[in-house]
Formats: sequence, C-alpha cells, structure tokens
Amino acid sequence: QVQLVESGGGLVQAGGSLRLSCAASGRTFSVYDMGWVRRAPGKERVFVARISWSGEEIYYADSVKGRFTIIRDNAKKTVDLEMNSVKPEDTAVYYCAAAARVGGGFVYWGQGTQVTVSA
Repeated sequence: QVQLVESGGGLVQAGGSLRLSCAASGRTFSVYDMGWVRRAPGKERVFVARISWSGEEIYYADSVKGRFTIIRDNAKKTVDLEMNSVKPEDTAVYYCAAAARVGGGFVYWGQGTQVTVSA
C-alpha cells in the first residue's frame, strides 16, 4: 500500500500564498504520476494539477494555471503545491493523489487538508 499525508493547509487572505506538501510512504515504487485534487464546499472533487514521475509532464486546471505550481522531489518522496495569488474560490479541501501507472487514474489518496481563503 501507499500512504499519502498532506500538510500546509490553513487560512490565508486573498492575494496571498500558501504551500501544500504531500509525503508518500509505503510501496512508493508503485507510484508514477502524482497530483492534487480539491473539493469545494457543496461541490464535486475537481482536478488541480498533475506531474509525471520524471517531472517533464505537468498539467494544470485552467482555473489555477499561472498561479499554482506543482513540484516533485522523488528523493524525498514529496509533491508540493505552491499556491500564489489565491482567491476565495480556491477555498476547498485539497487532496494529494497518486497513480499506479503512467497516465493512469489516481488510485492512492491522502486524507486531505483544508485551505480557506478569506476575501
């Protein structure tokens, strides 16, 4: 099994910055792409960002493109989400996720960390 643990959530003012971190443990050799997904209050879970094992392929949701940066460190087994110029609509529970094959769907999930952006 693979365990993913997020940290770094909290309260931030609009326009500010926040950095989320996700640490992977367990059978991490089975982890390929990693990413972040969020769920806003009363809404469905939506994709935020994704990065390949090599870091050469990175994808962002249009809503965060240019503001968020996903960073992966395979030696430390971490994937971070740097959030800049945050907006109230970024308020959500952010989940770290990992895929078990290249380009595959996310099958491993963290417990989530709350991010609240005040206006």
